[in-house]
Amino acid sequence: MRARVAELNNYSVQEPQTVSTGDSREQTDKASLSTAPPSRPEAAENKLPVFGANLFANSNLTFEPNLRIPTPKNYQIGPDDELIIDIYGNAQRNYRAKVSPEGAVKLENLIPVYVNGLTIEQAEQRIVSRLRQVYAGLNTTASGILASVTLGSIRSIKVTLIGQVVKPGTYTLSSLATVFNALYVAGGPDPDRGSFRDIRVYRGNRLIRTLDIYDFLLRADQKDNIRLQDQDIVFINHYETRVQLTGEVKQPAIYEVQQGELLKNVLAFAGGFTEKAYTASLTLRRNTPKELQIFTVPAADIPAFVPQRGDLYTVGAIIERYENRVTINGAVFRPGVYALQKNSSLRQLIATAEGLREDAFLNRATIRRLRENLDPELIAVDLGKLMRGEVPDIMLQREDVVEIPAFSDLRENRVVTIMGAVNRPGPYAYADSMSVANLIVLAGGFTDGATASRIEIARRVRKDTADLPQTQNVRIFQFELNDQLRLTEADARFVLSPFDQVFVRTSSRYEAQKTVIITGEVPYPGAYPIRDKSERITELINRAGGLRPEAYLKATRFIRNQELVSVNISEIIARPSDSGNLLLLAGDSIHIPRKIELVKIRGEVLNPSVVDFSYRKSIKSYVSESGGFNSKAFRRKLYVIYANGKAKHTRGFLGIRDYPDPEPGMEVVVPSKPSKTESKLSPAERVAVMTGITSLAAVVLAIIRLF
Repeated sequence: MRARVAELNNYSVQEPQTVSTGDSREQTDKASLSTAPPSRPEAAENKLPVFGANLFANSNLTFEPNLRIPTPKNYQIGPDDELIIDIYGNAQRNYRAKVSPEGAVKLENLIPVYVNGLTIEQAEQRIVSRLRQVYAGLNTTASGILASVTLGSIRSIKVTLIGQVVKPGTYTLSSLATVFNALYVAGGPDPDRGSFRDIRVYRGNRLIRTLDIYDFLLRADQKDNIRLQDQDIVFINHYETRVQLTGEVKQPAIYEVQQGELLKNVLAFAGGFTEKAYTASLTLRRNTPKELQIFTVPAADIPAFVPQRGDLYTVGAIIERYENRVTINGAVFRPGVYALQKNSSLRQLIATAEGLREDAFLNRATIRRLRENLDPELIAVDLGKLMRGEVPDIMLQREDVVEIPAFSDLRENRVVTIMGAVNRPGPYAYADSMSVANLIVLAGGFTDGATASRIEIARRVRKDTADLPQTQNVRIFQFELNDQLRLTEADARFVLSPFDQVFVRTSSRYEAQKTVIITGEVPYPGAYPIRDKSERITELINRAGGLRPEAYLKATRFIRNQELVSVNISEIIARPSDSGNLLLLAGDSIHIPRKIELVKIRGEVLNPSVVDFSYRKSIKSYVSESGGFNSKAFRRKLYVIYANGKAKHTRGFLGIRDYPDPEPGMEVVVPSKPSKTESKLSPAERVAVMTGITSLAAVVLAIIRLF
């Protein structure tokens, strides 16, 4: 019951709203005039919207009166309106007089002027007439004194909205407000029960206007959107007849129908049919006193058909089916879809499609046809005989699809391929009488390294297999070229066949230059080309001018494929035949630095740092200079990375550790202790293992007792 009472309170008459007024019309509080409408329940019937309901739910459409326009001629002055009276010319004076509750304005010591209910023009005449007692000859050319009366700030009025409105109550509005402005503030007619076509305005207990919102929605007609006055009552009646229109109409919705309106009017409300609408008839679901009925409304009955309450009209869509379509595809000049004429034949359809192409395969065409049960069937046609008149013409039916193949459709896509030393290798479309020379031109000619010794062509074996071994499935042809890379006259006339593969060889000694880089302490650092495939590191050093005196060979770094390769340059130079004297490959890089007099200590020490090198220091001394080991240090796994990339670890025997020898440029690394791993067996698994061991022991003891 509390919930019901709370729901009823939401529809109770609201407290009057106030509109603040300032000293002029421009200062009127516009925010209070454009109060957004309250929330409204949505129409739930079949999820169709009520036509016109969204007009008052649109926050961008407020129907707010324009306060900056000139005062309307028929505007009636009332209490709380402010009049601005300007006197100019030979005398100057300005009055701002507010209309009293009694409907009069007072000017200086003059008798009050009664202006209530007058227009601005009428009020101006009265006020000027009264001011002539002070300003003789006012508003006459002889006196030179003129006066004008305008409206300043406007008053507020109280309007009551009752009936089937979303939020009924009494509202405080601008005196320029219209019926639409009042409806918007109150949320408009209730979509569930309110009428959008019977909105009545009462003034002084008399009906002065009936508003039909459909006039505004359908024709932008606001003739009945009158300006409201104080104490006006806007009454929204219940709707009488509503029908639903759905399907293929431009605006499916719930429409309100007045007496005398027909189904054609409802269709006009919805904007008419869409392009896909089935207009031969409509489907009607109608309510009876006991149940529902279905009717079919033919198109001829629509203009005079009278809707009833609760009718649901459904406009269907046309079916995706053609009643006179035939299609022709393939080797005709204009393939596509055509209209089936009366007594149309296959020859007529081909003529309509601009005739057969030259590559049409005339021995067989097909017609795909649908039987009466819509099962497809294929009809084979000897097109050559039909076009020559040797066989009767074939009459076409609806939805026939004619397929006329071309010669190219009945064979594999014919290409020839060229590979090797040409500028654009790849497959090329085959053409009759294509020669090797033509194909080489299509491929952009020879590359710089093409050999002048031979060109090979591989051809598929078809039927000419008499002179081939049983195991050979490809026939090979070879061609010799002259020094200008031209074929001989006989070879140039060699005609290619479809699917031939042409191979152009590259010279055996032709290859792009390969370079290596040497930097550091050599007289001539930089990039060097590799002379031959047997060139090694020592030869490169010699070509770079040998070593400078300050070269520190132990720190030499040899990079191959972006990876550091550890090499001993001192041994290589002393014994060039040593295996460490590697063959050079393209992209190799050698850097021979000066002596590095620093040592880097990192890892699990208290203060990882870089210190100077001294032959008097040991590995432990360097660790001590970095603060010593921390609690995570794995001391016996300490290792050293020398400047040339080689690494050496700490050795130990009976607790005695043998640390690596220190060298300039080395890096001392102290790793972390491995984390303690828990037992890989779960408690249940450990119990199972112990149980198994106990059982096995019992079995062994039993066997021992037997013996």
